[in-house]
Amino acid sequence: MPRLVLASGSPWRRQLLDRLGLPYAWVSPDVDETPRAGETPEALVHRLALAKASHVAERYSDHLIIGSDQVAVFGGEILGKPGDEATARAQLARFSGQRVTFLTGLALIDTRRASHRVCHERYDVVFRRLGDDEIARYVERERPLDSAGSFRMEGLGVALFEKLEGDDPNTLIGLPLIRLCALLREAGLDPLGDQGSW
Repeated sequence: MPRLVLASGSPWRRQLLDRLGLPYAWVSPDVDETPRAGETPEALVHRLALAKASHVAERYSDHLIIGSDQVAVFGGEILGKPGDEATARAQLARFSGQRVTFLTGLALIDTRRASHRVCHERYDVVFRRLGDDEIARYVERERPLDSAGSFRMEGLGVALFEKLEGDDPNTLIGLPLIRLCALLREAGLDPLGDQGSW
């Protein structure tokens, strides 16, 4: 039984975690992602990342549980997953020629020690000027309806951008691996170390 569990149903987060070469299980948590009244974007991604990990942690003793959540922030507004094509097209039209901030919350629960850490990473995207036809074609081809910000960085979404700014490009896909590696090392699981005790 792997001692690491990813609390996510996202295939993109699993692909990122695969890069660390650690054995893990994954479970898709059922968590309401609705923001609370007055909740800041930072507080929202912290709360949801921890809620996802906590939901899964109840079933796994002696494990490290990873939770993650992401939102886009534009003009002071929190934008989640578009859910439908019209909303995705409208979001991308608003983003044309603009800077959009993405916040990705990261939680690591250590059920052995009944402890947890929660943090977030920021990544900024500057969209190039986009025409309506480009936006429509992109949404039709990629169907980014379950992605915050209405694009997939791991796919054709890269064609929408002028530049990217941040410490870890994996943050934009939904799992900040640099920070995750640091949290795992603190918890005693070094991706480059001897995995014998795990």
